[in-house]
Formats: sequence, structure tokens, C-alpha cells
Amino acid sequence: MALASASHSRSSALEKAKVIAAQFDYSDDELRKCVEKFHLQMDEGLRERTPAMCQIPTYVTRAAQGTEKGVALGVDLGGTNLRVCLVDLHGDSSFHAVHSKVLIPQGLMLAHEPAELFGFIADQIEMFLRTHCPDQLSVSEDVSTLSLGLTCSFPVYQNAVNSGILLRWAKGFDIPSVVGQDVCDLLQREITLRGLPVKVTALVNDATGTIMARAYSLPLRDTRTSIGAIFGTGTNAVYLENISNIRKPLDGQFDGSSGKMFVNIEWGSFDNELSVLPNTEYDIEINKFSLNPGDQMFEKRVSGMFLGELLRTILAKLQNDPVVQLFDGLDTNSGREPGHQIPLFTRWTVDSSILSVAEFDETGDLAFLRQKISEVLGVPSPLTRIEDAQIVKLIAHAIGKRAARLGGMALGAVVVKTEQLGSVGSLRPDEGSLGPSGKGDTTKAHLFNQQPCVVDVGVDGSVIEFYPRFEAYMREALRAVDGIGTVGEKQIRISLAKDGSSIGAAIIALVAAQQA
Repeated sequence: MALASASHSRSSALEKAKVIAAQFDYSDDELRKCVEKFHLQMDEGLRERTPAMCQIPTYVTRAAQGTEKGVALGVDLGGTNLRVCLVDLHGDSSFHAVHSKVLIPQGLMLAHEPAELFGFIADQIEMFLRTHCPDQLSVSEDVSTLSLGLTCSFPVYQNAVNSGILLRWAKGFDIPSVVGQDVCDLLQREITLRGLPVKVTALVNDATGTIMARAYSLPLRDTRTSIGAIFGTGTNAVYLENISNIRKPLDGQFDGSSGKMFVNIEWGSFDNELSVLPNTEYDIEINKFSLNPGDQMFEKRVSGMFLGELLRTILAKLQNDPVVQLFDGLDTNSGREPGHQIPLFTRWTVDSSILSVAEFDETGDLAFLRQKISEVLGVPSPLTRIEDAQIVKLIAHAIGKRAARLGGMALGAVVVKTEQLGSVGSLRPDEGSLGPSGKGDTTKAHLFNQQPCVVDVGVDGSVIEFYPRFEAYMREALRAVDGIGTVGEKQIRISLAKDGSSIGAAIIALVAAQQA
């Protein structure tokens, strides 16, 4: 009798988890409505300066050709880490890069004065130079000034290739005194105070950097990269737009001979008013307790910073649900005590890595996932039963798949906007053949596919790199987009550009310095 009761309880718990997971379903019809709204907001951003999707001109008018030569620094101010790299471009699509990475202290993300954060960055540049090229710090007159490209992974309105005003923070940063200031000037001031032979010659969005790194490494005669997208702590994209379509003022100088310019979409703020984006009670709670309620609503459904918190929020509620009794036996009182809170009950402590493990683990006893639950959520190993792990896997899958399909929707909208698919783009989503398998790839292997294509997309970020099947779910969404379909999807090559944002920043800095 007791065994039957326990079995019924487990069945009820799993059914309740399925109901929650179903709230994260994102249908093809919902996707197409989002694409329509996405195009409207893209057009609005090309006309006006400060809408939600800013469509910020980058003043970069060509992709790297692979023939550029020289040495430059790249600095990537992202959501979690600060990266510094020195890049030596060989001029034959190859380069050598030396990297360093340091965790940005939480206190600096909420600093009072600009000098606290930008002084830290300048200190890291100095430490990097002392370690990797000490001759650059000698007092000799023969020492040349190194060009530096700054990747600022936040909404910045660019006035020129080497100048930009911070519009707002995201990804857990909140330093009000920096908003409205030129981030290049703030960094150059700290570099100069330290007497470093470095000049900031380019301000780069992370997606623009990814485009440049990817484009430079392509064979010289190959299709140049025209779209870059980030799926990591945050998410954003840059694409190549006709300059004639940019109807708001372009204040800075640029080479317009190509007739094109890369535009930074800032798609993290797509549909902030939530007219078409999916919105569950858990999304509402995440937004309520974020640093920027009502802003970056697309990012809060797609980026790594929020996916783990979404999962944690749901699991914490299920742990307290008498029907589910997740992690039954957990001492919830001690787990919530100040100073002794376990991550399961602590906001913003769980990253997206647990979702990757949940998607990856196909073992019968979910051993890898159960170990990750203990490590990441702070639940003692004896209390992470197989039934609990099944619920975690189910909900994690639903959150991750929705994020990937939303990412595919946004990418598809951009591809259609560029009109690069030509006649292929006239296909409806249900036209064309899926090929021999009848399905999209279900592994990350397609990231490195080198088949002929019409559109080359460079991507970077921990989510798309490490979450299994993220690209496959994105491609599933691409096939549902009007103007792409199953044939058009095959004409889109998605390729990983590892650490592309910092490498690409160095490439742009070098080119900008040589053209100055």
C-alpha cells in the first residue's frame, strides 16, 4: 500500500512538472508574430536614436578580409569576465593571439565612480603587458604605441569608431555615474594616468568583434561574415545594413564606399512591452527582482545570466510544493538562514551550466545531473533522487529549448531583413526538403560545418558553445520563419568564433589606427 502511494506521489509530481514545462512551449505561430514585431522595431531603430532596439551604427563598414597585418590589443568588458588579448595578424587569414581572463569583482559592477571600474581595467592591461610583452613598457623612445579596441558589451551609442556614450547598464552592472559618458575617454584617462603606451582607437560591440574574428579567419575567397550574434551571459547581434537605410544622423566619419555599415541591434530589449514575447509567472518574477525591471526583456528569456535563475526560481517553488516535494527531506529552515543559505534558495547564484548538464545527461540514473544538482544548488547528494533529477531535466530542457527557439527567431528575422537569401528567401517554412535525415542536426557539430552557404553567421558565448542542441533548436526555429523555410535554413552557416569579441576588437583597432 505504501509503495503504491509513493508511486502515485512520484507520478503526480512528474505530471505537475510537465504542466510547468509546457508553459515554456514556443509555437511556430508565436514565433512568426515575433518576427513581424522584430522587423517593425528594426525599422524604428533605423529611423530614431533611442528606441528599445537601438540599431546603433558602428562606423565599421567592411568585414575583415584576412589580408590585414599588424599587432593590437583587445579588451572585452563583458558580463562576468574581463578579457585582454594581444593579436598578431599575419595577413593570410591566420593570426596568433595571447589571452588573459579575470573575474570582475562584484563590488566593481556596482561601483560609485567611473575610475573604480576603468582603473581596474587599466591595471589589468598593465599587468598583461608586464607578463606578455615587457619591452612595451620600457622607457626607450623606440617603443611604439599599441592600438587598443574596447569591446563594451552594453548599450552604447557610438559617435565614431572610437567614441561612444553608455546608454544603460545590463548583466548585473549598475554604475549610474558612467551612464551618459564616453567609455573610450574614461578608459583612455586611466591608461594615460598609468603612463601606458596604449591608445584606444576603436569601440566595438561584442557581436561586431565576433564578426571580425570570424571573417578574418575565413579562406580569402570565401563568403564574408555578415551577421554576428552573442549567446552568453547576455545576448545581442550585429548585421550589415545598407547605409541608405540608416535614416537617423550619422555624426562620425567613416568610409562609405562600400555602401554598407554594421549596425548593432541591441536585441536584448526587443519587445520590452511584452506584446508578443512569451511571459510566464516565472519570467514575471525574474524581471521583478532584476536590476532593470521592464528592460532587456528578450535577454531575460535567452541569455545565460537569466536561464539558471529561471530554473532556480521554479525548483525553489517545487521544493515547497506539497504535491511535488522536490528534494524531500531537505532542511528548508537552515537552508534559508542568513549566512547559511544554499544556492537553491538564493537569488542570482545559479548559472546556466546546470541546464547544459541536464540537456547532455542521457544516463539511466542521471548521475551527472544529480552530481551537478548537489554542486550548483547545494542539495545534499542523498536527497537528489533520480525522480528529482528527472523533474530538473524536464524543466531545464523546456527553458533551454525556448531560449534557443527565441534566438533562432531573432536570427531569422535579421537574415530575412538583409535579403541575402535571394530567391531562396521566397520559400514558405513548409516548402523544400529536409534532406536525408528528415531532421536538423542534434549536436554542436554543425557549428563547424563548412558547406557552401549564402549567409555566414559568426557566434560566440558560453550558451551556444556549451549547451547541447542549442543550434539544432535554433535551426528548428529558422525553418519556421517566413522567407527562410527548410531550404533557406540550409543556406545559413553558423560558426563559432571562440573569444571572437576581444580578437575582433583588436582587428578593428588596428584597421582604424592605420586609416586614421
